[in-house]
Amino acid sequence: MSLARTLAAGAVAAALAVTVLPAAPAAAREDAPIAFATTVNGDPADVYAPAPSDIRADLPVALLLQGANVSRSAYADYARAVAGYGFVVVVPDHHRVIFGQSGLFAEEAQASWTVAWARDEDARAASPLKNRIDTGSLVLLGHSFGGAAALTLTTGACAPPFCGTPTAKPAELKGAALFGTTNTPPGGAGNPPVANTVPVALVQGTADGMAAPAAAEGTYDAIQAPPKMLVSVTGANHYGITDVQNPAGAAPDPSAQTVSQETSIKASARWSAMFLRTVLGDVWSGVWLWGVGDAVDPSVTVRYVR
Repeated sequence: MSLARTLAAGAVAAALAVTVLPAAPAAAREDAPIAFATTVNGDPADVYAPAPSDIRADLPVALLLQGANVSRSAYADYARAVAGYGFVVVVPDHHRVIFGQSGLFAEEAQASWTVAWARDEDARAASPLKNRIDTGSLVLLGHSFGGAAALTLTTGACAPPFCGTPTAKPAELKGAALFGTTNTPPGGAGNPPVANTVPVALVQGTADGMAAPAAAEGTYDAIQAPPKMLVSVTGANHYGITDVQNPAGAAPDPSAQTVSQETSIKASARWSAMFLRTVLGDVWSGVWLWGVGDAVDPSVTVRYVR
């Protein structure tokens, strides 16, 4: 970073009284954040949201598309962290068969199913989220296979194996922040163009031994429409957003993580949430994202095009 940019970032930070990394706004509330089980188009799902005392209404919905054979329960800490920034985070378990193998495999159609769920939940009399959901705003979180499904959906394309049930990209989709995600084809021969129609951030562990950092760089370069961002989390591996390393049932990462799970989860959630809040129009999140965050957060390095 140039000296001029460093000084400018410092001035903005001082003006906004930003002296520490942003914390999830709901964390200091006296009552507990919301967490409950539901179903989305028949899939069991967990939901996380800010505490009932949080004054924010019209909470956008963030659908987390799971990695291959990674249970929804493995994302509890990450989902809670993102929810604390003002989202309703929905984490389904989606079972289907691909290439003759039955397992947990995300697909593009889950986005439209989640839009329908949000409308119903916002109107449900007994829901802790009644009249609090912004039913017109959907954003995507994704991990590995689920991130690839989300990335494909941002283009509006139906591409097997990520498109099990053909479906249109929902009009409510506003952006995506995806962890451990590349579009590198088998054999690693380049990255095809990503004709995204909504903003995309890639959050990538520098120690990822399954989705290589170089492949993430190539995917970032292939994303055609700004704003876009690549956030590299120092020392995180492929399971930097799961509650534990190498969750049961998932293929293990041969590369060890060199930072704590808490550090990688918080950093990944922070940057994902701030990117998504920015693309949803939150001005102060944008000030932090574009002008302050990379100057005050030592756990990441950042590239972006606005």
